[in-house]
Amino acid sequence: MLERILPPGVHCVSTRADPPAATLFPAEAALLVKAVEKRKREFTTTRHCARLALAELGVPATPILPGVRGAPVWPDGIVGSMTHCVGYRAAAVGRTSQVAGIGIDAEVHGPLPEGVLNLVSSAGEREHLAELAAAHPSVQWQRLLFSAKESVYKVWSPRTGEWLGFEEAELSFDPATQTFTARVLVPGPFTTLTGRYAVADDLVATAVVVPAG
Repeated sequence: MLERILPPGVHCVSTRADPPAATLFPAEAALLVKAVEKRKREFTTTRHCARLALAELGVPATPILPGVRGAPVWPDGIVGSMTHCVGYRAAAVGRTSQVAGIGIDAEVHGPLPEGVLNLVSSAGEREHLAELAAAHPSVQWQRLLFSAKESVYKVWSPRTGEWLGFEEAELSFDPATQTFTARVLVPGPFTTLTGRYAVADDLVATAVVVPAG
């Protein structure tokens, strides 16, 4: 699904299942000693996807460990992003000669839990979502907003080493092009970021890719 919304130069591998053949390097497995089985499956399969995507770039398999604020540490010359939700795992990677940042996210296509929308959106965004929902009622726009903000964060945090709160980026969607724009409200390397989204019966997916240079 994410493959459809990523540009040339970004390699993405996704799966709807947890392959029995997926394995971890010892340094990765050591991080999961106390993890529940669900967390182990998510962690293992996303890294399996990442190694397959890296192989498409000719990059040998290597441990992918969490770094600052949990963002994955990629091999030299590589940027990437990983995501997982119920029934879907994916990883996307690219060379820094072509891509300066990647953020991907997938979510179950359903309503946000009660009370969450007010925590992750501004009054202006909620008004925008209401207008979108009236025009396109088959899309769970609240969930799509949450996913898009996750993708924005996954580009921002590795680049800055800083947290970006949900309230620190204001988003708008264009259903005609299935794109979104994020206006970043705090100082940093980006004032705006643009992304694409896709909607299926059971999933929504978003991606932000920053070109090199």
